[in-house]
Amino acid sequence: MKLVMFEKSIGSSAPPLQERGQGGVLLGEQVWELAAVCRWAGGPVCRTVAEFVALEPALRQSLIRRVSELPAAGLESLPLALLQLRAPLSLPPSLRDFYAFEQHVKTARLNRGREMIAEWYDFPVFYFSNPRAISGPHDPIPYPRKSRALDFELELACVIGQAGRNIPAEEASLYIAGYTIMNDWSARDLQAAEMKMQLGPAKGKDFATSLGPWLVTPDELEAQRVGQGAAERYDLTMRAQLNGVQISLGNAKDLYFSFPQMIERASLNAWLVPGDVIGSGTVGSGCLLEQGDKRARYLQPGDEIELEIDKLGILSNKVVASEV
Repeated sequence: MKLVMFEKSIGSSAPPLQERGQGGVLLGEQVWELAAVCRWAGGPVCRTVAEFVALEPALRQSLIRRVSELPAAGLESLPLALLQLRAPLSLPPSLRDFYAFEQHVKTARLNRGREMIAEWYDFPVFYFSNPRAISGPHDPIPYPRKSRALDFELELACVIGQAGRNIPAEEASLYIAGYTIMNDWSARDLQAAEMKMQLGPAKGKDFATSLGPWLVTPDELEAQRVGQGAAERYDLTMRAQLNGVQISLGNAKDLYFSFPQMIERASLNAWLVPGDVIGSGTVGSGCLLEQGDKRARYLQPGDEIELEIDKLGILSNKVVASEV
């Protein structure tokens, strides 16, 4: 099942810090309003993707099983091409971003003349980012003020679908409501300055995170699943293009730490709740920082970044001048 948040008028917008759009179910190139689908299926009415992921897992599954019947259900649908998609979750309760691809960590450190951290292999590590700075598909990304080194990060993210605390990795996949693409925008100069104080990345990261274009439930990815329990991963090609030129290629199955392992760590002594977003960290080659001497420059206003992951769509954003 693919879930979207959308507005019917392209170019429309919502005030800051409010849920943007209404929920929809995407099949092919058509979108059905989520509330109407819920009424048709006889379940609790959800008007947003956030409300859908907060349903009891059994209720979500009963709705998912009926999605294939939609084209014959007689419900009105809308052409995807005429809609403005928004982030599937624009106000998540929390946003954690991990550091789980070994190639990215090793290469980025090597480019700075640093050896690999031995403790990195002991457990997955994360930082908290800003859940009030979410952008969606095609949203402009203002250049962060006081920075001259804007970067992108190609990531996969999961969304939590039920509350839990101290969740064992072997059971953690049951807590995942779906997956989406994530761009962890990074002001590398601000980040580097902050982290000299052994804190951060803080202002190097909290100005923008893009999610989208939709949320894909795990059943849609079953054919790409490799491993199970704590070892569950997905064979999904990940690509990034800068102004139409491919500059990154990786695969989600190359995660050193799996999402179940990340969830186990994130829930240690802490509650996870429906809607919490967990990012994988950057896939190998998935940012300009990692590319070292091959990088001609960091991003500039006018640049467009397209992130693509098999089965999850394309997340595109253009960089614009700093806000006044």
